[in-house]
Formats: sequence, C-alpha cells, structure tokens
Amino acid sequence: MKPQLLRGENCAEEVIRVYSNLVYRLAFARTGTTYDADEIFQEVFLRYIKKRRVFENEDHRKAWFIKVTVNCSKKLWSSAWKRKTVPLEETLQFETKEDTDLYNELQKLPPKYREVIHLFYYEEMSTEEIARVLERKSATVRTQLTRARALLKNLLKEEYDV
Repeated sequence: MKPQLLRGENCAEEVIRVYSNLVYRLAFARTGTTYDADEIFQEVFLRYIKKRRVFENEDHRKAWFIKVTVNCSKKLWSSAWKRKTVPLEETLQFETKEDTDLYNELQKLPPKYREVIHLFYYEEMSTEEIARVLERKSATVRTQLTRARALLKNLLKEEYDV
C-alpha cells in the first residue's frame, strides 16, 4: 500500500517533520560533517518551500527529497569555496564504541558508496528504488553495494586485527 500524500494547513511543517531525518542523515552520510549537513538540510527545505511542487504521492515526494539532497551535496563539493577550505575535525557522540568505529570506517568510503550504503541500510530502500532516485542502473547500485561492503569489511578487519 502506497503512503497517502500529506495535506493540510501545516503541510510544510509536517513534511519537514517527516523528512528531516532522511535529509539530514543522507547529507551527513555524503559530506561527513555536521556543518555541511546543516547547510544542505537548509538548502533542501528552502527549495521545497519556495518551489511548492505538486507530488503524485509520498513516494514521489521522498524521491524528490533524496534527489535534491544528493544534488545539493554534489554542488557543495564542486564549489570553489569548498575546494579551498580545510575540514575541521569533528567528534560525534555515539552510544557504543562499535557505532563510533563503524562511523569512522564509513567516512573512509567514497561518497558514492556511503550514499548507497546509507539508502539501503538506514533508509531501507531496495536497489531498484535507489537506482530510480539516483538515476543509475540497478546493476550499478548492486555493484556499488557489493564494493562498499567489501571495502568496509576490509577496513573493519584491519581495525580489529591490530
């Protein structure tokens, strides 16, 4: 069953509440910093409010948010400002050491792998859904997931073999 389209007077507020975690987590997965994720988060929802797009259903709206978040992340990385800055060291608080270790290892993956890992495991999207949203072939997404898992396995193995 398809999710119903959100409607009503406070629709923008409700949409932001529903999609804020998705947008922020994906932005953070792509950029690796809270500062950049905050910037992308603001840009995505500003575009949403300004455009007043009409969506067929909630799946369409979710796909739009994912696509715009990915595009804003790409735009950030290609900006002249970003190329001339030095990243700050950030420390995030996690509940367990395993979560911290996993986060650190995920940050070592290229953005295209972090992106598919995030959408597959954290947003629980199928490879077909990911392919459609990212405008890639399903086979490409499956290959990227396989490669990301292999890289992550090697990184984690090195970490714990020490």
